[in-house]
Amino acid sequence: MSLLPVEEAYRRLVGSAVPLTRTEQLPLLQAAGRVLAEDVLARRTQPSFDASAMDGYAVRAEDAQSPFEVLRVVGESAAGRAFDGHVGRGEAARIFTGAPVPQGADAILIQEDARVEVDGTVRPTATVDLGQFVREAGIDFIEGETLLANGTWLTPGAIALGASAGHTSLKVLARPKVAILATGDELVSPGEPLGDWQIVASNSFGVAAMVAAAGGEVIDCGIARDRAPDIDAGLTRAMDEAADIFVTIGGASVGDHDLVGKVFAARGVGLDFWKVAMRPGKPLMAGRLGDLTIVGLPGNPASSMVAARLFLVPLVRRLAGLPDRQLYRHGLLGAPMPENGARTDFVRSRLEVREDGVIRIIPLPRQDSSLLSTYAQADALLVRAPSAAPASAGEACRYVVLDEWKGLAEHN
Repeated sequence: MSLLPVEEAYRRLVGSAVPLTRTEQLPLLQAAGRVLAEDVLARRTQPSFDASAMDGYAVRAEDAQSPFEVLRVVGESAAGRAFDGHVGRGEAARIFTGAPVPQGADAILIQEDARVEVDGTVRPTATVDLGQFVREAGIDFIEGETLLANGTWLTPGAIALGASAGHTSLKVLARPKVAILATGDELVSPGEPLGDWQIVASNSFGVAAMVAAAGGEVIDCGIARDRAPDIDAGLTRAMDEAADIFVTIGGASVGDHDLVGKVFAARGVGLDFWKVAMRPGKPLMAGRLGDLTIVGLPGNPASSMVAARLFLVPLVRRLAGLPDRQLYRHGLLGAPMPENGARTDFVRSRLEVREDGVIRIIPLPRQDSSLLSTYAQADALLVRAPSAAPASAGEACRYVVLDEWKGLAEHN
């Protein structure tokens, strides 16, 4: 099977994915960041009464015209405690922000424009227009109005709106279930004693963190030894737990001990592609087994993390119903680059923001696919097209943000 261009691999794996149809009802405090599975209608009118937008005095606008006469204060209206009397001609009621406007009043004289006399009466010092500083009932929304549409990403503002509308819980799309299986005789879980020639299994933790940040639910299938039954057992567990995606890490190459592809073939996995024209991350595979999407990531740390960022993260977001994010961004090279090889190169890099807001992409010095330390230092992947000519510092380039939470998202 020949190397597949990156864009074609992305189209096949991510472009054809659709949001899940499973739903769940979640309390408001747990629904932030999820995607609505139905329209949200207002169960009440907000506000349900005419309310004051300012501290001051509820008056009749015609009583606050020049020449100004004193107004007798007949009561007080505060938030949560209304004045149940009536404001008549020549009268006013002390009022505070958010408080109900008393009957008879049709405007608010703000306290900066009111002079309190010695006898407790109030004299306006500025004219008042009809309806001034009055929030009419229903100005925010009315009962039965559709406030949030099916498919809305629940931001903090959307959660607050749902609460204001009278909802205690919301129906949302379920999180995609992503089962992750690390493979290899050389792998040991963190904290366990290392035998000769063994290494700590780290990739699965980084990939799991990506999945969780992208809106997925992680199923940890542990470590499978280089034996077909162990790998097969991981696949069985993923299916038993109704996973949407089964991710293997390692064992996807062509060596005698790379058994993942053999196990998939024996189970009838329909392989869509295997090997992508990218560096790092060439031995990336994808396929399907019924409703289960299969993603086989390379075993080298940088290869695994880069491939997961480029393909798995947008796939999880798509299944979760979350809005697509722009994959490629534009900036300027911060250092010269040599001619590129035949594959798309994703160079681990740092981002620097100039005073004028332009982003410079500075490649890190060590790019070996086994170096997790370089990946952890990187902010982005500089994208070098296949057979790209040498490039000088300051030339335009493309890049991929690695981790939005590193504080650079506001520049994109």
